Amino acid sequence: MLRRMLLGAALAGVAAFGVFWWLTAPPLVLAVTERAHTPDLANGQTTFNAGGCSSCHAVPGQPDRLKLGGGLAIPSPFGTFYAPNISSDPVDGIGRWSEAEFVNAVTKGVSPAGYHYFPAFPYASYQHAKVEDVRDLFAYLKTLAPVSGKVRDHDVPFPFDIRRNIGIWKWLFVDGKPFVPDATRSGRWNRGAYLVNSLGHCAECHSPRNFLGGIIAAQRFAGGPNPEGEGWVPNITQKGLGEWSVKDIAWFLETGQTPDGDNTGGPMARVIRNTSQLPAEDRAAIAEYLKSLPPVDGPPRPKTAAKGGDKS
Repeated sequence: MLRRMLLGAALAGVAAFGVFWWLTAPPLVLAVTERAHTPDLANGQTTFNAGGCSSCHAVPGQPDRLKLGGGLAIPSPFGTFYAPNISSDPVDGIGRWSEAEFVNAVTKGVSPAGYHYFPAFPYASYQHAKVEDVRDLFAYLKTLAPVSGKVRDHDVPFPFDIRRNIGIWKWLFVDGKPFVPDATRSGRWNRGAYLVNSLGHCAECHSPRNFLGGIIAAQRFAGGPNPEGEGWVPNITQKGLGEWSVKDIAWFLETGQTPDGDNTGGPMARVIRNTSQLPAEDRAAIAEYLKSLPPVDGPPRPKTAAKGGDKS
């Protein structure tokens, strides 16, 4: 009897390990299967600005937002991540990557070496981007100057440093679904919905998260604690932007100025450096979509989080 029990426990353990290994395995299928693509560099630049690439990947402390040598520290409850070099440098950047490897990284969160990227890289939103946009982005990045210099390793303690476990996180929070336009809405609204929910990854900062670091779906866009650990990220549903007009939101995305004449600061100031470069019609589309979001109550805000601590 004891032998059977031990054998059963061993088989259950093997089965459990097999399920874990299957769930945590990075996808093997490359994201790009289409025929040769003629890049649209203008669209690549728009994708670059909509995706906020320079907000994280520009070298800190220098004025050139196209110097993509990385190095920005990104604090989180799970450790501190450091944005990598995504310049065209063949040694320290992505200069030797193939187009398929780049699309796989952006939309699936998988490195060319076949391991999971930490979700500080917002592929949970980027997964909804159109493959042709990501291909154009790759072509645009290759036109920018290479920047040498390897970024330091992430400072992530055990057990969060086990990349294989990220497969479980993806299983829980990455659905793999493409963006689907709403046929009952206007083309401009759909463009805004696409930019906000994919490339713009607005929900990544403007939504509260659970203890696993996943967005709480019922409070999407409802603001909450700054994921970088300081201040409070504002609610961008109509609960927070109810007094803003579509023009107010579009103006904010262009200038960083609020309707009451205040100027944004913190991480959002880096975002504005990108959205200000978008075509005016894209800022208007984002504004129209955000204005359509129904009011949602966010998590209770601590009384000590004064308005000056907003990361808007």
